[in-house]
Amino acid sequence: MNDEYIDILNKGLTVKKTCLKSEAHLNGWFHASVHVWLFTTDGKILIQKRSPNKIAFPNLWDVSVAGHISSGENDLTSAIREVEEEIGYIVSGEDLTKIGTFKEIFHHNEHFIDNEIHHIYIGILKTTLESLKIQTEELTAIKLIDIKDLQKLRLTIEFEKIYTPHYPEYYDFVLKKIQEQLTNL
Repeated sequence: MNDEYIDILNKGLTVKKTCLKSEAHLNGWFHASVHVWLFTTDGKILIQKRSPNKIAFPNLWDVSVAGHISSGENDLTSAIREVEEEIGYIVSGEDLTKIGTFKEIFHHNEHFIDNEIHHIYIGILKTTLESLKIQTEELTAIKLIDIKDLQKLRLTIEFEKIYTPHYPEYYDFVLKKIQEQLTNL
């Protein structure tokens, strides 16, 4: 696991202290992450397959790009950085729209409790899938899936075997916001 310093948040979501990411997960302390959902103008969403080396949800399909917010970093800067690191795609703040935050709690094992506040961004993917370069330490593949197919699949039992089990409300929220954005293009 790539360890880094992150900020621990109190109940008011302000910074309480700073520690290593591994310490935050060991103790189940709330911390912030970014989720960036990229989609094409024809209604396809970019998803990534998580590395088999990940403690949390290895080998499952997930959000286009995700990562922890480094200590002292704001969420937009983190989103821009993570997009470049994970898929080699350069975006600016104008390319991303923050749609909200979402709190998730996952107790993976006694040494890994993931309590996160996700800062969620969406943006249009303005390049080809072939031009993206994945960070192999974090993910093993990327692909485009039609938003309608993802919505249908989400309602099946198979979904939890293939995709990261974010809360149903999370997926509903994100997919609704992407559809709204597509409608306004």
